[in-house]
Amino acid sequence: MAHELKTVSTPAVLRNLTLDSNAIREARIDLAASFRMAAKLGLQEGICNHFSAVVPGHEDLFLVNPYGWAFAEITASQLLVCDFNGNVVAGSGKPEATAFYIHAQLHKTLPRATAAFHTHMPYATALSMLEGEPLVWAGQTALKFYGRTAIDENYNGLALDDSEGLRIARAMGDADIVFLKNHGVMVVGPTIAEAYDDLYYLERAAEVQLLAMSTGRELKAVPADIAQKTYLEMREGDPESARLHMESIRRQLMRTEPEFAD
Repeated sequence: MAHELKTVSTPAVLRNLTLDSNAIREARIDLAASFRMAAKLGLQEGICNHFSAVVPGHEDLFLVNPYGWAFAEITASQLLVCDFNGNVVAGSGKPEATAFYIHAQLHKTLPRATAAFHTHMPYATALSMLEGEPLVWAGQTALKFYGRTAIDENYNGLALDDSEGLRIARAMGDADIVFLKNHGVMVVGPTIAEAYDDLYYLERAAEVQLLAMSTGRELKAVPADIAQKTYLEMREGDPESARLHMESIRRQLMRTEPEFAD
């Protein structure tokens, strides 16, 4: 299902870069931790899904996983640095084709999207396969995303050129989560920690909604005013909660698979 990017080049020296700062190292570790924990939770699909993050201090470069490696194998040093033109600036290998075409356009056209996570995680993807709005505002966890989601209704096959990535970016608009109908989800955030936190809770919200729907009984929606109030309460603490969530993930991984940070 994955496709290797054919047009990428790997120049020996593209330009003078400082890619060994502490901020970049921390970004690499956070992104690698996101891959590893996503794998533990079953949020990945083979070698086909991809996470990316803008390189700190370099707004025209992004970190992304190399083609051919499962989330459970990713290490911090293994992540590629790419520019928006298809060049691998640092690292060994190439990004998967759809990873490049989707993520390059997201980071290029949506500067607020410091991190961009795309998965076919089962419960959220199941909701993307249904007609109408994917989320029903009936569970507390779902209210974290109240007013923050968009829908790309027009599945158009694999994203194998810039136009598809740009179309997805436009569909996202001002939202933080876009449900890609018949496909999966994309989550963007101002930090890697916040993108992972949203990805995790989005799948949990989708899981409990589908469990409730499976009973065949009518869902009890939260009134709009309470949904908005709860959303605001949640969003106020989200950055700190996401930071602590990421610290917890890194501690767990350092105990069980410390090589992720290499």
